[in-house]
Amino acid sequence: MNRSGSVKLLAVIAGIVILNIAVLSPGLLDVEIGGERAQETASGVTLLFISLLVVLYGSYTLLFKAPASKSARPLTSPDDYAALLQQYKNVKVLKNDVLLALDQLERMEKKRITLTRVLSERFDPLELSYRKFSSVIAEVEKLLYLNVRGILNKLSLFDASEFSLFANTRKPPPFSEKLIQQKTALYNDFFTSLKGYLGANEKILLKLDQLLLEISELDSMSYERIEEMPCMQELSALINQTKLYQ
Repeated sequence: MNRSGSVKLLAVIAGIVILNIAVLSPGLLDVEIGGERAQETASGVTLLFISLLVVLYGSYTLLFKAPASKSARPLTSPDDYAALLQQYKNVKVLKNDVLLALDQLERMEKKRITLTRVLSERFDPLELSYRKFSSVIAEVEKLLYLNVRGILNKLSLFDASEFSLFANTRKPPPFSEKLIQQKTALYNDFFTSLKGYLGANEKILLKLDQLLLEISELDSMSYERIEEMPCMQELSALINQTKLYQ
């Protein structure tokens, strides 16, 4: 039951009461329950019955019916991911991990810009070599965002207050030893998963640094030799491995 629903219901009831008073008041619309004409009585009873149905339906809809879930806005840019992460930045137990995820998003954007610039300096955008590098960079960027999406999915499983309960060890909780162990295991699994995503993104960012270094040392290289570059092979393997699990 929510407050806004109660206010709306009161408004509906007030409107119905005013309508009934206006219609059933003697001398206004010639509608009177128990009057001399049966048609007047029938109209009055029908109005009261409809009013009752409206109040009952309004009570159910405004107070008890669960609101229809809004479709989530698709995540299409780094700002979309960052905006969702910002919601958890003030949760003490999550702050460091959330700040790291935000930093990873920022670094990914900077590396993408730098790599694009360096590629443009080394190759013509119409060259097959340029397109090969560009394609791999784009796929790796998708992997990083996929990991951030995984982080957001994990964070959405719990209310912010529950994270504090997970980490609260200042005083012994009034639970059984078995329940405490289960709670601790859940807490550990959650943060292990969270740090797994963050670690995977750090690995991606490191590989992009290595790729940037390798590209900067190139003079000219055939398409076949590009695929033999150690970093390109590692990134391609990472992309293919991820696709297998999707």
